[in-house]
Amino acid sequence: MKTIRAKHKAAYEPISDLITFRAMPTRMMPMNELDPFLFLNHHGWQEYPPNNSGLPFGPHPHRGFETVTFILEGDLMHKDSSGTISIIKTGGVQWMTAGSGLVHAEISSDEFKKKGGPLEILQLWVNLPAKHKMTKPAYKGLQKEEIPRKTWDEGKVIAQIIAGDWDGIRGPVQPLTDIHIANFSFKAGGRVTFSIEKDKTVFLYVVKGKTRINGEDADMHHLIEFSHEGSSIEIKAVTDALLLFGYATPFHEPFAAYGPFVMNTQEEIMQAYEDYHAGKFGTLQ
Repeated sequence: MKTIRAKHKAAYEPISDLITFRAMPTRMMPMNELDPFLFLNHHGWQEYPPNNSGLPFGPHPHRGFETVTFILEGDLMHKDSSGTISIIKTGGVQWMTAGSGLVHAEISSDEFKKKGGPLEILQLWVNLPAKHKMTKPAYKGLQKEEIPRKTWDEGKVIAQIIAGDWDGIRGPVQPLTDIHIANFSFKAGGRVTFSIEKDKTVFLYVVKGKTRINGEDADMHHLIEFSHEGSSIEIKAVTDALLLFGYATPFHEPFAAYGPFVMNTQEEIMQAYEDYHAGKFGTLQ
């Protein structure tokens, strides 16, 4: 089995009135420690009242990486400077390639702001290698019914397959790099085992519930850090549980990040700010 190096508890860092747990980066988990996985915010769970202001993520720029957003409950409206507008509802996923740069907003729909309701969202940032950092921006929104599922252990384990190949089921997103990502739902007692090549970086976050991973307890709001030793990962659900699980080939490239930009050098970060302020990312109408 793969050795668990550490179990990192997400830090509670609310954003305005939005309950937020930051799984990475934290003091013990630097931004590029799980290359190419960079960042994970867990928003909610919480109940919004009717006539609320919705999510607080108004227009802001990005360059050099991708965002993968899981709408566990509620909805999320995406708007960007290419003119794309998309509302993804409960169970759906948004995959945005910031690439060379764009401005986008992640807000609640008018319906959600009027009616309110439960909300829980995960946002994962995935790095791009130098050769793809200036690729053309792109966006793909998937509703729940558009995402294939795979089951194990007589239906006690169900995965939404987003990217990569999971036991013969391929995700609808064709990423620019070798990244495999899925959202796993477990019934209590469910069990599944995967064999992952030693050179891959594993990303595993317990969203809800209690689990045992490779024989060690792993509870809600914990990011599990593995060594590169061994290849087997066994997940058992002690209670009903939800996990975000994936793996990818690390880039091993120079790394520079500041604010909304992730590049290879500080000079490229400075250029990103110059390009943004010069209007080269476009504007959000």
